[in-house]
Amino acid sequence: MDRSQLADFLRRRREALQPEDVGLVKSPRRRTPGLRREDVAALTGMSVDYYVRLEQERGPQPSEQMTAALAHGLRLSLDERDHLFRLAGHPTPGRVSRTDHVSPAMMRVLDRLEDTPAQIVTDLAETLVQTRLATALLGDQTRFTGPARSMIYRWFTDTQSRSIYPEADHDLHSRIFVSQLRTAHVRSDQSPRTTALTQQLRATSAEFTQLWNQHEIGVHHDERKTIVHPELGHLQLHCQALLATDQAQAMLIFTATPGSDSYEKLRLLSVIGAQTL
Repeated sequence: MDRSQLADFLRRRREALQPEDVGLVKSPRRRTPGLRREDVAALTGMSVDYYVRLEQERGPQPSEQMTAALAHGLRLSLDERDHLFRLAGHPTPGRVSRTDHVSPAMMRVLDRLEDTPAQIVTDLAETLVQTRLATALLGDQTRFTGPARSMIYRWFTDTQSRSIYPEADHDLHSRIFVSQLRTAHVRSDQSPRTTALTQQLRATSAEFTQLWNQHEIGVHHDERKTIVHPELGHLQLHCQALLATDQAQAMLIFTATPGSDSYEKLRLLSVIGAQTL
């Protein structure tokens, strides 16, 4: 761990970011160049004291998980992320086509969608980050670990995961998820992650195995989706997907037709958030 260089790099990256770069409102009284230490602590989920000590060269070695959180919070590029890991004394994460690192460009777009349900997902349906309204609409989908990080895995192994869609749509969603996994499996040259996920699902779900054997490709979601919220009921939403260049990640943005009942429900959701009515 190179404490002095780590402290210098964190400070310079913090000062290079503006509040609007990370979805924060810039106060006219703000005198600190770039972000404040308190802002970075909030963005990375660590205490202010912990982050301050890192910048003052007196903090403990951050774990790999904490280093990844810093890279995400400071909107680092892949090269900057690797540099940060080396300064923190850790091996750099593998550079593969499938990565959990969200590009700064996609994060800048997401940061500006505070009043819209939106989330960034991988081609294995792993949710990497959500806006506040996406969490209120769909639940916290970033909390899962292991194979359950993938919505595809949860769909076929946990019946509760299907509750966000009407039962009448379940068969179509099953076909879509299997088609999505097969496409990702081929695009990644049968990577260990996609191979393991496929094998686990074939071993645990007869429905998945049956659909996998049908070898369907190109089964897609319609732009219109019906989402079932536990408090607000059915919402008819438009789902737009913005794909990353390598198509390994996508930003899903949910909107409703202005003036519709679903539009009013989304407005209500922006007020109540994840609390129970």
